[in-house]
Amino acid sequence: LSENKSHENVTFRDIQQALYELANHVVKGNLKHDQASNVLSDVIEFRDDMSSILADVFCILDIETSCLEEKSKRDHFTQLVLACLYLVSDTVLKERLDPETLESLGLIKQSQQFNQKSVKIKTKLFYKQQKFNLLREENEGYAKLIAELGQDLSGNITSDLILENIKSLIGCFNLDPNRVLDIILEVYECRPEYDEFFVPLIESYMYMCEPQTLCHILGFKFKFYQEPNGETPSSLYRVAAVLLQHNLIDLEDLYVHLLPVDNAILEEHKREIVEAKQIVRKLTMVVLSSEKTEEKEKEKDKEEEKTEKPPDNQKLGLLEALLKVGDWQHAQSIMDQMPPFYATSHKPIAIALCQLVHVTIEPLYRRVGVPKGAKGSPISNLQNKRAPKQAESFEDLRKEVFNMLCYLGPHLSHDPILFAKVVRLGKAFMKEFQSDGNKQEDKEKMILFSCLLNITDQVLLPSLTLMDCNACMSEELWGMFKTFPYQYRYRLYGQWKNETYNSHPLLVKVKAQTIDRAKYIMKRLTKENVKPSGRQIGKLSHSNPTILFDYILSQIQKYDNLITPVVDSLKYLTSLNYDVLAYCIIEALANPEKERMKHDDTTISSWLQSLASFCGAVFRKYPIELAGLLQYVANQLKAGKSFDLLILKEVVQKMAGIEITEEMTMEQLEAMTGGEQLKAEGGYFGQIRNTKKSSQRLKDALLDHDLALPLCLLMAQQRNGVIFQEGGEKHLKLVGKLYDQCHDTLVQFGGFLASNLSTEDYIKRVPSIDVLCNEFHTPHDAAFFLSRPMYAHHISSKYDELKKAEKGNKQQHKVHKYITSCEVVMAPVHDAVISLHLPKVWDDISPQFYATFWSLTMYDLAVPHNSYDREVNKLKVQMKAIDDNQEMPPNKKKKEKERCTALQDKLLEEEKKQLEHVQRVLQRLKLEKDNWLLAKSTKNETITKFLQLCIFPRCIFSAIDAVYCAHFVELVHQQKTPNFSTLLCYDRVFSDIIYTVASCTENEASRYGRFLCCMLETVTRWHSDRNIYEKECGNYPGFLTILRATGFDGGNKADQLDYENFRHVVHKWHYKLTKASVHCLETGEYTHIRNILIVLTKILPWYPKVLNLGQALERRVHKICQEEKEKRPDLYALAMGYSGQLKSRKPYMVPENEFHHKDPPARNAVAATVQNGPGGAGLPASLTINAAKLEESTAEETDKLKEKTQGAVKVINKAANATPKVTTSNGNSASNRKKEKTPAAIPEAKALGKDGKDKPKEERANKDDKSRETKEKTPKSDKEKEKAKKEEKTPKDEKSKTVVTNAESKFAAEKEREKEPSRERDVAKDMKSKENIKGGEKLSVAGSLKSPVPRSETSESEREQKRRKVDTHSSPSHSSTVKVSIHYINHTTPALSKSKEREVDKKDLDKSRERSREREKKDEKDRKDRKRDHSNSDREVPQDSTKRRKEENGTTGSSKHSKSESPSDSPRSNEKEKEKNKSKSSGKEKGDSVKTEKMEKSSSGSKKEKRDSAGGKEEKKQYPFNF
Repeated sequence: LSENKSHENVTFRDIQQALYELANHVVKGNLKHDQASNVLSDVIEFRDDMSSILADVFCILDIETSCLEEKSKRDHFTQLVLACLYLVSDTVLKERLDPETLESLGLIKQSQQFNQKSVKIKTKLFYKQQKFNLLREENEGYAKLIAELGQDLSGNITSDLILENIKSLIGCFNLDPNRVLDIILEVYECRPEYDEFFVPLIESYMYMCEPQTLCHILGFKFKFYQEPNGETPSSLYRVAAVLLQHNLIDLEDLYVHLLPVDNAILEEHKREIVEAKQIVRKLTMVVLSSEKTEEKEKEKDKEEEKTEKPPDNQKLGLLEALLKVGDWQHAQSIMDQMPPFYATSHKPIAIALCQLVHVTIEPLYRRVGVPKGAKGSPISNLQNKRAPKQAESFEDLRKEVFNMLCYLGPHLSHDPILFAKVVRLGKAFMKEFQSDGNKQEDKEKMILFSCLLNITDQVLLPSLTLMDCNACMSEELWGMFKTFPYQYRYRLYGQWKNETYNSHPLLVKVKAQTIDRAKYIMKRLTKENVKPSGRQIGKLSHSNPTILFDYILSQIQKYDNLITPVVDSLKYLTSLNYDVLAYCIIEALANPEKERMKHDDTTISSWLQSLASFCGAVFRKYPIELAGLLQYVANQLKAGKSFDLLILKEVVQKMAGIEITEEMTMEQLEAMTGGEQLKAEGGYFGQIRNTKKSSQRLKDALLDHDLALPLCLLMAQQRNGVIFQEGGEKHLKLVGKLYDQCHDTLVQFGGFLASNLSTEDYIKRVPSIDVLCNEFHTPHDAAFFLSRPMYAHHISSKYDELKKAEKGNKQQHKVHKYITSCEVVMAPVHDAVISLHLPKVWDDISPQFYATFWSLTMYDLAVPHNSYDREVNKLKVQMKAIDDNQEMPPNKKKKEKERCTALQDKLLEEEKKQLEHVQRVLQRLKLEKDNWLLAKSTKNETITKFLQLCIFPRCIFSAIDAVYCAHFVELVHQQKTPNFSTLLCYDRVFSDIIYTVASCTENEASRYGRFLCCMLETVTRWHSDRNIYEKECGNYPGFLTILRATGFDGGNKADQLDYENFRHVVHKWHYKLTKASVHCLETGEYTHIRNILIVLTKILPWYPKVLNLGQALERRVHKICQEEKEKRPDLYALAMGYSGQLKSRKPYMVPENEFHHKDPPARNAVAATVQNGPGGAGLPASLTINAAKLEESTAEETDKLKEKTQGAVKVINKAANATPKVTTSNGNSASNRKKEKTPAAIPEAKALGKDGKDKPKEERANKDDKSRETKEKTPKSDKEKEKAKKEEKTPKDEKSKTVVTNAESKFAAEKEREKEPSRERDVAKDMKSKENIKGGEKLSVAGSLKSPVPRSETSESEREQKRRKVDTHSSPSHSSTVKVSIHYINHTTPALSKSKEREVDKKDLDKSRERSREREKKDEKDRKDRKRDHSNSDREVPQDSTKRRKEENGTTGSSKHSKSESPSDSPRSNEKEKEKNKSKSSGKEKGDSVKTEKMEKSSSGSKKEKRDSAGGKEEKKQYPFNF
């Protein structure tokens, strides 16, 4: 210590410690007390208070030693103190040491007396009230004090000066210092404006008092007002607040003096929540009688009485004062003691806090928030340096203001102006935030953004709820909201709707009241009172849109008749409310608790349908953002759910005016094939006007959010997904419905994009066709559907470019430019489509044909002149009506007339434009057609590919596509396209429609029906008039009956199907349609019956035309009506509908003999076959008898018999058709094969024949199954063809084995080629057989006129018997004869009347006379040949049949298109064979035949000419009954 003496840094603590250690050594006995007292006497001079420090040390040691048991230590201590008595005064020691120690030291006499004395003194000091009676404490002092404090303080008077005066007054007048302080506070309360004076005064005065005094005095003041009806003055709160702000008192010290206690506050808060819930419960209760309402009113009165006077809450009063003076720190800590939003739920506090926020945000708001043109009233800042710092930037806003707002919560509603300011600041921040390009790196901005979202969620939206229908605030808030992405907005709405309302008792009440009011309005809403109700809905929606819309939507889901009035009543909403409505709709759609299907699991729930319908209407009428809804649909599709496509369908329908309906009339369909204007006028059920704005909105939403293509692709993929992903558990009917809905929406949506997207937009978004199909796995039909508009746009823009480049105005120039632009655009498409199918597909049809088919539409093929005329006439009628209308004001008349005239001009202009376009397209097709069908395999294969890849997928795509397909087939026919067999194509379409019908959905069946209807329309037109037929089909390659490999040779009439035979063929098609329909109706399968009824209803205008077929159908449909009445009402309704329509068509049906000229009676037929010689195979006697019996039998029996015989014969027939085809241009090889085949062919046929004969009766029912089986037996693989070629080389003795194996191999043929080839051959054969029957008749008549051949009946019957043997075990080619006889003789039940027979005979006679004169010589030569042949006929039959089969193979089978072959190749080979046969049958040797061959070769040209002049007679011999 002595060392440190010189230094100033020796601390009080160091000295204490040093002294303590020194004394401690003495106590322990390490040091003598004399030495210690010497040291201490030296040290005592260091400081003035050294003796006091020493006394403290002694005091500590006194306590320590008195507790010790060791006496010595206590003695050492006593000795040390005695030695140091001269250093420390007695009084200090008496003050500090224990009385007993003092007694032992001899400083006092008795410790007990000392204690008593000290107690008395203390009591006197502390507990005895020093009442200065008026004599001692003079009033004058207080008067002077008040005068001092109350004087004018504006001069140079300072608090220090006044303080000195106060001290003097206290001293002079003996004033109580506490009471003086109290008076200072009282005066301060009364003069609050002098903060600068009073605060320093009190601060200085406090140095003289104990720190707690001020707090106690304030506490006593507050206590005084805690009486039951006491009311604390605000001035007191303010004084306390200022003192707290200046830290003159601690909040913790003052807080305990305030009432009510925190627990009471918590209890009150809980009670409020319970009360709010009770109110909600009462509001939702169903009131049954008027008494209950009275009770309710009484309860309300009681509640009002209870809550009349709330006790004064001093804590809240202080809080308000703190906020007013700007002491945010202390205010915050008080609020933290209370439940959330409890403090601000008291209006004065909320307003005080709002005022504080106003002040804090003022500079920033003036800089960025004030709208242009607005002045605004500036707010002066608090004259208070301790108030929160004002915000200059958005960062300051986050640090201070956002926190204040969070404490405010929903009670910002008390200050709408502040609400608007905060929102405008938010808007300004978002502007800045977005202009920075949303840089994610800028973390501060992102934090600020998330804070803004929090404020919106916790403060702005709840406050809006509590505002009383303030539409301006709603719009103001939307100004900020629209800068948020919809995901954030919807998140906020979700919180607002589902969580905010439960966070505060006040909000709970508001929610209940809103629902109550909504119920009141909705109960009274009708179409008539839409306006007043709409205003009420608007009022309610400004503050609580989520709750209101939730209730309205729940009502719409139950009652769909509310949709229209609700949509109309929503016109008074704000933009924010519309956006909330969009969210509420999506939330309602996504409700996981709702079932999307009805209980029967076959239909979509009505709530979903109602919501979808509401969506469409509301989104069209009002400017609501669509992005969220569209994204929702896309997300549902991604998740593999297609129910919600219903929404998209409705939205597109209402907003874009594109309607998808299967119930379109033919007039509407026709209008849909025109331009946009015609579509809008005549294509839809409702005249959908004014869709320009709404469709633009929809387009923008799709493009801005890149949803156009994804939605298309998702729908296209989902279409198949419906079946495989969704369809597992579900009812077939529902799966079909969902598939249809998915498909229809795709068609509708694609149509919308096509008509609304610009070329650039479209081309930019839709990838090329190969990418669509191969990468995105879009089905081909959908891919082309999406790409089609792109090609059209592209071609037209290219065409316009070329037109501008060259000004050539000639039509030819234009066409040339158009074709050039087509080539430019379509060339890449031709390349792209190659990857879509296997290479072998392109052997038959060219990629160019495929692309052309898929890229054109009805608009390109034909102009709907009727539709244009119809609409123009309508407008003319309208104009006339306007003229006649006397009531209409003249200016309106003028406007309306102008509108009609403008429309009319538009339509006529459009028609002209389309006409030019169609002509250009047809020119283009004319040039393309030669490269369309390559037919490298067979014409049959070509037709298969065409139907399979083009017609069938497209005809069920949409109603217009169905019409397009039918039209395209006709167009391909009219263009005389090489290798296209129209006959085969139509035959394929009308035969066996069972499979196609059964595999359709409901809407597809409807479209398929339309397609069949259009196809039948064409066929019926040709059937109706010979002239039309001759003009449109007579000389066309599509009606060739010989399917040559070498194309069409133009002028050969003999190869053409003539009119009468065509009518036979049409009858056959009608019969096949009937058979298929009856089959479907009898299956009992829901889908079969529904689909066939839909198809039949669609084709009713053209089928049934034949009376007996119509009757057969009618019976079956009647049966369905009876069976399904109870079971399946939808089928019953369909069947009844069709049945009624069918009956109304009855007068237009004709007997069969009027529909086509049936064959004359059997006798003539037999004669004809005889006349026809070996070339024409006669009818087997068994069948002739059949025919005779049939004439007597009733119509029903005929039906059954027909079916039975067909079933029986089909087995033979199909097996026959399955014989391998070999194309030969070499006569020798053909004849060799013929010889080799004969022995084996007969046993094989016998087996088949037996099967045919021995059929038991039960098999009648299974006829359809059998026909199916036989079809399965028909296919012929390439391997078999090769076998057939090998067989030609094998020796005779092995032949029988080979054929058997060949027959077996037929059963194992590939499925893909099952039905097609055989059916095609049927067609070809049917055609020819009919032709030949006809030819046979004519020839026989001609022959009998010229030189009747005397022939006995016996020889005839002998021949017939022999032939019958062959026919029953018939060789393959004979089965065709059998088939024909069944088709056409079985149908001859109503025999022809004699007059009709005569008429027919007469006509035939006239024709044959003319022909016979032209070629008399030829006929005679033929007859000689025939006589010669007849003698050998018994022996020759098998050979003949094989010959015929060979010839068929030589012709029907050969359709390889090699251009090197000359058109006469195939006929030449046939003639060679014929020549051989003739030479054989006349008994000449082989050498002769060789000679003839040589002769034939040398004179093939002249033969050809002869054959042409013969007019088909040779041909008929060659191909007898090929059908």
